[in-house]
Amino acid sequence: MRGPLGAVIGRYPSSDGSEQMGSIIRHNRKCRDLVFLVIFIAFWVAMIVNSSFGFNQGNPLRLTYGLDYKGNVCGDKHAKGLRQLELKYWLNPNQVYLSGLKDNQFKLANARSICLLDCPTPSEDSLSWVCDYPEGDIRLSMDDWIDRNYDYYEFLTPEMRNTSLQLQGPCYPVIFPSVNVYWSCQFIARPSNVSLRHWQQMGGVNINEDIIIDKSIHRSINSRSSVLKRYMADIGKAWPVLIVCGGILPLFLSVIWLLLIRHFVAAMPWITVGLFNILIIAVTMFYYLKAGWIGNDAISPIIGEHDPYIRISGRELTHLRAAAVFMTFITVVAVLTSIAIVRRILMATSVLKVAAKVIGEAQALMIFPVIPYTILAIFYMFWFSAAFHLFSSGQVVQNDCNLNCCVYDLLSKRVNCDRCCGYSIHYTRHIGVAILFHLFGGYWATQFFIACSSTVIAGSVASYYWARGETSPEIPFLPVFSSMKRLVRYNLGSVALGSLIVSFVESIRFMLESIRRRLKVAGTTPDNWFGKAVYHTSRFSLRCIEWTIKSANRNAYIMIAITGKSFCKASAIATDLIFSNILRIGRVNVIGDVILFLGKLCVSLSTALFAFLMLDTHRYRSAHNKISSPLFPVLVCWGLGYVVATLFFAVVEMSIDTIILSFCQDSEEHQGTAQYAPPLLIETLNDQNDMQRLTQGPQ
Repeated sequence: MRGPLGAVIGRYPSSDGSEQMGSIIRHNRKCRDLVFLVIFIAFWVAMIVNSSFGFNQGNPLRLTYGLDYKGNVCGDKHAKGLRQLELKYWLNPNQVYLSGLKDNQFKLANARSICLLDCPTPSEDSLSWVCDYPEGDIRLSMDDWIDRNYDYYEFLTPEMRNTSLQLQGPCYPVIFPSVNVYWSCQFIARPSNVSLRHWQQMGGVNINEDIIIDKSIHRSINSRSSVLKRYMADIGKAWPVLIVCGGILPLFLSVIWLLLIRHFVAAMPWITVGLFNILIIAVTMFYYLKAGWIGNDAISPIIGEHDPYIRISGRELTHLRAAAVFMTFITVVAVLTSIAIVRRILMATSVLKVAAKVIGEAQALMIFPVIPYTILAIFYMFWFSAAFHLFSSGQVVQNDCNLNCCVYDLLSKRVNCDRCCGYSIHYTRHIGVAILFHLFGGYWATQFFIACSSTVIAGSVASYYWARGETSPEIPFLPVFSSMKRLVRYNLGSVALGSLIVSFVESIRFMLESIRRRLKVAGTTPDNWFGKAVYHTSRFSLRCIEWTIKSANRNAYIMIAITGKSFCKASAIATDLIFSNILRIGRVNVIGDVILFLGKLCVSLSTALFAFLMLDTHRYRSAHNKISSPLFPVLVCWGLGYVVATLFFAVVEMSIDTIILSFCQDSEEHQGTAQYAPPLLIETLNDQNDMQRLTQGPQ
């Protein structure tokens, strides 16, 4: 059974047996949950080692550019002469054709490819060639080779010309026009009649002209792994957008929201609901614009100028359209929900007034979130950089294709049939484990810093409450920093445990959701009504468990800040207190939480909207920094904006929860009359008749 907390949070006996009132939180404490603090530190060491592996093995250029016939990454400054050659071009059209046949074992990864500055186009009056990198007897520099449009056919010996006519190199004819699609030259299955005629007159081997040559490259570019790499590359290319829209903008908007809550608390619930509806509709409209359903601004996989009659669609456009449909559903539900809570907004105003008055008295609370914000910003810069290297890690190895393909080797001056296979990046299973470990570590660290921030705020607000809201020598001059000191000295292990539980439950939900999607794709989802009921009930139950744990954790952090207990004991105290006063807390606090949640969404939606606007500029629509889709950069900005808003909105959120929990405990210990409630709190609650709601139990 839970005993009175007055000896812990309101008073404690002195050495002479008398009770010291108002000694508040400065009672004897000791370090709690040290085992989990050690686990958290060990986890961070493992994160550093894991990230070091990524920095050592990864190359973010692999996320965007392809490999040439030597295994070099196009555009790699460390590869000789390839710094400005970013486009991957397949030299042998017949190999591309074979890779598109269903009954043929030849893969496009084994087709001979080279890095170029631009995609070649057939000549209008002659036959153009693209030749291998100049070496051996070809006395040309890379710059001269580029200036000659990659063509040194006139310098070839008769033997080299003969092998070139057999499509064995070192020069290959340009028969098909090609267009830059995500830094790869995709053939257009419309061969040049002039070039084809010249090729045939020279005695070249037959070249297949089927549309398969188009589809084979498109299938490779549009594969799931290629799309995932491009999404990761988009995040890297859009790093200025992430800094502005995911870091600076939400900081600015969150501070403004806190100031407005402080000075215009009566109007803020109405402003928040109205602004939320406007922003979610605006973001949905941008999804429609980029999906091509409104206007002519749909994303295109083609980079640079091209024939307007050439139309190529990518998987990214399909994903954007799915996101637009999903956002439409969310928008409709959100608007209807906001209309339903309009009548309850006045109740939210009264509970927000409590937080506004607390913030006004302890003004350091408005500045404190800058500290965890700065720590998280530094952590995210390291985390994202490591993530890019982990996703691009792996060894470049030559494929073992076992095919009868032969190419002319300029160095050995002969046709080589032994090493004609292409190169690919070999991924091992431990790389996948390293990526999952990194993702889990990022989520755990985020939850940890948010929990630390919440605990510090709760300790500060509790100091304010149990001093009757007055300036007292028992209250430190800067309660925020005093609360930080207690957290660092005694409670980091408890916070690590709470954040670990949330991360663990969220990871399980993510894995089950992944399994569900795979079963859905495989067509093995249950067909009978009982199976479907169990299937959907389990999903709903898991979400309810996740929400309950997050809510319980938040209240546990409050009791940790007040009592100094371990996480489990603090959680038990908080849960008992909540269940004992469920009607008292719920009627006042739920609507307030809804308004705060909408406020966080307003900040994050604003960052998403500005991210769309920044990504719509010329810098990200063409040339070197073109992104394949705004989807992932916008989602990352949205998520970062929500995390930043959570840090700052916790000032209001934790203030409300701490005040109400302290008020309920105070009332319970003093026969329904709160002894420590500050005059500002009593005045606010009396204004809205909330005192009666809090102090009266169920009838």
